[in-house]
Amino acid sequence: MPAPTRPPLVYVVDDDTDVLGSLRFLLETDGFYVRTFRSAEALLNAMTMGGADCFVIDYKMPNMSGIDLAGMLRQRHIDTPIIMITGYPDATIPAKAAAAGIRHVLHKPHVEDSLSTRIWDVIKADRSTSPAP
Repeated sequence: MPAPTRPPLVYVVDDDTDVLGSLRFLLETDGFYVRTFRSAEALLNAMTMGGADCFVIDYKMPNMSGIDLAGMLRQRHIDTPIIMITGYPDATIPAKAAAAGIRHVLHKPHVEDSLSTRIWDVIKADRSTSPAP
């Protein structure tokens, strides 16, 4: 009998605790396991970073931007899909995000409208391109 598959694990990084709580509720309601981090440093110091199926990272945070965090994850050879969220309508963000290996940029406050769908899409795409164990 095959082992049951676990729900996808999403790591969410945002310095705004209200946003973290809202995204946790949204994503758990949509069937994801969620682990939240209030800073880029907190995520980088986490021991189980490699277990995530997707990262959702805020663009603007103190000490380290979401772009810089994505770069650090890639330097550590973590190829997990990343979705960036931002409340700053800056036309240069998508190009910077793509250069850092970020697949999608979603704009607040409309994140709830498409975040879960985007997460499912990037996880499915990632699993279909990953080599079998």
